[in-house]
Amino acid sequence: MSGRNHRRGWSVELGAFFSSGDGWAESWVLDVGLMESLRFGPPDGHTDLDVAIALTRLLYNDFVSYGTDGRDRRLNNDTVPVVIKAHRAVIERLALRPPAWPFRTFDGPRGFGSYWRDHDMSGSWKARRDCVEEILGPTRDALEELQEVEYESRFRNGPAGSFKNLIFAADGEKPEMVLRDAVNNDVEIVRNAHTCLVFTDPLPPQGLTWRQMVAWWKKNHQPDTDDKTAASGLYRRLYRSLDSVPEQLVMRTYCARYAEDGGFDLPALIPQVYLHYDPYTRRSGKQSGALPRQRMDFLLLAPDRARVVIEVDGVQHYGRPNPPDDKGRITHTAAPRLYAEMVAEDRRLRLAGYEIYRFGGWELTKPHAGQLVQDFFTELLARHQKPAL
Repeated sequence: MSGRNHRRGWSVELGAFFSSGDGWAESWVLDVGLMESLRFGPPDGHTDLDVAIALTRLLYNDFVSYGTDGRDRRLNNDTVPVVIKAHRAVIERLALRPPAWPFRTFDGPRGFGSYWRDHDMSGSWKARRDCVEEILGPTRDALEELQEVEYESRFRNGPAGSFKNLIFAADGEKPEMVLRDAVNNDVEIVRNAHTCLVFTDPLPPQGLTWRQMVAWWKKNHQPDTDDKTAASGLYRRLYRSLDSVPEQLVMRTYCARYAEDGGFDLPALIPQVYLHYDPYTRRSGKQSGALPRQRMDFLLLAPDRARVVIEVDGVQHYGRPNPPDDKGRITHTAAPRLYAEMVAEDRRLRLAGYEIYRFGGWELTKPHAGQLVQDFFTELLARHQKPAL
């Protein structure tokens, strides 16, 4: 198909329409019942757009294959008309013009073979490919336009503004910042810059990946090392910024994925990210600042341009410490004001386009906590996966 099409993923795997067959005479057996049901609506969990794209690909690939080397076809003379009928119904539900087919099968009087012989294409594979392109190309292009519109709509209401920098992973005293140039929104760390990391490289469309973070770290901190050594150094530096066992569990569990196939292309899990700087500091346990939350526990800049905040809530998020008892133990009393500040800030971030998930610190101390975090990240990454480029 066209070059533009190769840059896109497909939301329905073609194998979903088939069983594996006997592996010899018939490698692929079309699920005719499923195909006929598509004339009335998409299967659960998919849209008409998903199905239309997959059926267009199936028809395109099989007719091109038949007209050239004959390899990798999944359809036959009996099943092609079934797929064409389903394809037409789905395309019409999307309010698009269905393709006009001058043939309906591969062989026979109304087949593609007869058609190309009658139209002087017998000696040219290119002419037969061009024929299929003329029939299905406009449909494919219209579907890709719909896919772009659908994809863009997913983050149309995302965070306003553009990515500029990240200040994160402080492992010592809190950095102090000033707005050096209010016109350009230039932030400068004037004290304790050595305790934190600052990332200012351009953010690519696929979000901020571990690969890009490692490249940035290698360039700025370990220039004479290989990627594996730089990745290890960066991980250890990020881990040092965490001061609670539950946060460390979240970091370890997620970052183990970097060692898997394709792990370097996962979104980077960035700890202790400064969301905003409030110079009106907290004193004597009282809220004297204007902004209740200055730092996020973790941030993911996902492939679909979402900004995902992950918070691990210790008791300090909702309770105030009591004086130690006679055995030195410290208990806490529920503080409605702290809880109200937390949920108010959550509302503000969500309205600004951020996505927020919270773990209770208590649940991350239980024996099943590692699996709980693992399952969460599996679902989160699946939710935010951008179609393959």
